[in-house]
Amino acid sequence: MEQKVSLVHFGGMVYNRYMRTNVTLDEEAHQLASIYATAKGITLGAAIGELIRKAEAAPPAAPDIRLSANGLPCFPPSGKVLTPQMVKEAESEFD
Repeated sequence: MEQKVSLVHFGGMVYNRYMRTNVTLDEEAHQLASIYATAKGITLGAAIGELIRKAEAAPPAAPDIRLSANGLPCFPPSGKVLTPQMVKEAESEFD
């Protein structure tokens, strides 16, 4: 499959239709993207773009809902704590 590349001359420079940018990756991300690129026979930039598009298209992870010993659903901690004081304040709003 042949791709056409449109070139634009601007001030003595030539640009193609692809955006060029620099990114800083941590060592593990760079290694994984490099291995992926080598395995697919594509450039590192193409591999990173492909991996980003795949991640965007992936379905969201299923929520981690477990049942307690008495059969009630238990949700994973969200980092927010519901205190008795917060419950009292919420109840007072309905009085």
